[in-house]
Amino acid sequence: MIYGYARVSTDGQSVDAQVRQLTEAGCAKIFQETASGAKSDRTQLRKAITALGPGDVLVVTRLDRLARSTRDLLNTLAMVTEAGAGFRSLDNGWADTTTPHGRLLVTILGGLAEFERSLILSRTGEGRARAMARGVRMGRKPKLSPHQRVEALQRRDAGENVTDIARSYNVSHSTISRLA
Repeated sequence: MIYGYARVSTDGQSVDAQVRQLTEAGCAKIFQETASGAKSDRTQLRKAITALGPGDVLVVTRLDRLARSTRDLLNTLAMVTEAGAGFRSLDNGWADTTTPHGRLLVTILGGLAEFERSLILSRTGEGRARAMARGVRMGRKPKLSPHQRVEALQRRDAGENVTDIARSYNVSHSTISRLA
């Protein structure tokens, strides 16, 4: 039997296009869900894998609908294989574990994708470090000006109620409490 799995990340998105593609690919049953790809425990994916038996195939429209990282992909494919089933991605023809070549390519290209992701993270970190060295401030703009910070600290040290101080600057009491 051919099973399909369709996933979108947010409620504003629709699985309709994926369901249409999976139906055209011959999927007899399609598991659908709205869940982040970062979540490894997705209810409908678990149900799809549980439904698999020897000779069945799990089909997705794209690999990123199934897994976000190589480790997640390989773990999921291991569960599919343990069930005696195969896996196929419609948009990634090379991702077809029903063939030996497909299994090899899934492993190699998954590793390359994770390697590229780590390079991107490294370059991003280096860029942030260079920006910070140039004096660029990261994060949100402070709610209080330097003058307001000094004034609020003086008021707090004088024993004034933190909530009253916060209200006068239109900030939360925790903003005043965190001042050092």
